[in-house]
Amino acid sequence: MTIDELERLLAQQPVAVLHRLARGRVHRHFRAGKRRLIELLLQHSSQNLAGLESDLQTLIAERQVQSTPLPSGARSAPHTPVPAQKRLPPRGAEPDNSEAAVSLTAWLEGLGVPPPQPFVPDPWQSEALAALDDTDVVVSVPTGSGKTYVAVEAARRAMEDNRTVIYTSPLKALSNTKFTEFSKIFGSDKVGILTGDRQENGQAPLLIMTTEILRNLLYDAASGEIDVRLDTLGLVILDESQYIADPERGVVWEETIIFCPSQAKLLLLSASIGNPQDIADWLTSIRPTASRLVRHSKRTVPLRPGYLHPNGKLVPLFKTAAIPSGHPNHLHPEAKRLFHEYEEETMPSGRSRR
Repeated sequence: MTIDELERLLAQQPVAVLHRLARGRVHRHFRAGKRRLIELLLQHSSQNLAGLESDLQTLIAERQVQSTPLPSGARSAPHTPVPAQKRLPPRGAEPDNSEAAVSLTAWLEGLGVPPPQPFVPDPWQSEALAALDDTDVVVSVPTGSGKTYVAVEAARRAMEDNRTVIYTSPLKALSNTKFTEFSKIFGSDKVGILTGDRQENGQAPLLIMTTEILRNLLYDAASGEIDVRLDTLGLVILDESQYIADPERGVVWEETIIFCPSQAKLLLLSASIGNPQDIADWLTSIRPTASRLVRHSKRTVPLRPGYLHPNGKLVPLFKTAAIPSGHPNHLHPEAKRLFHEYEEETMPSGRSRR
């Protein structure tokens, strides 16, 4: 069977059959629509189309046996199992778990604004601030853990020591947000902003800017045009520092770090660096002191995955309120039903809807 013939045969099958074929072949196959699922199946089995065809024919034969009506008065024959060599591999199959699925009410329970309570820094926050007294620091913690507190407190300590602080972000919008936020914390007279289209209070002790602007300032300093702000620079905060891996803009972060004055401490913040130790080791190799990695893996704000159907219905995505450990395919039955409903509604016209 050619690949075109196999593709046509796959298109004739219901979505349920395609999902059975995809188990063990396509990661998170339940998220793909019918057309995309066929593409992924053919792509995964490009080196073994015969195996995909064999499994498909087995499933088709099973469906034909199940749907063939018995003659009037005839007894159904005992079920004959599919020969072992024809059975689909069980790898990646969803776990058989009979536990009751969480209700929408239970899934939403506890969401909201927590009651006010005294702020106590987490141990990793105190560790990062203490390390900044002596060396550069890379902070790698989950979203919502409190990276901004470290940035604010580090900036406060540097300004109290009469040192200039530069805070960079990858986006103008984020820089504008931080300018507003820090102005409320420190006072508008102590915070300035430098972006491509906005320049305010450029001689302030705390300057907010995009990383490209700081790189350009450091270029000017390297060429002999020393900026007064750089003479007193004591701390550079690079927020969203995972951009160092960006294929197009990553070089900006690299050059900023390389040209950063040696007297200034570097504070790199990110929630999504995959190899923070490698970044810390690289900083150690090019900077005057050994860089310190502060890593924290526990999410302070837990995630509750849900599925919002285009018709507006919201349901839990999994049987449990949180993401199930070890069984990411353990879908909520109502989410499954809505997935199939959406797939049936969006199937190309003229295709089989058996």
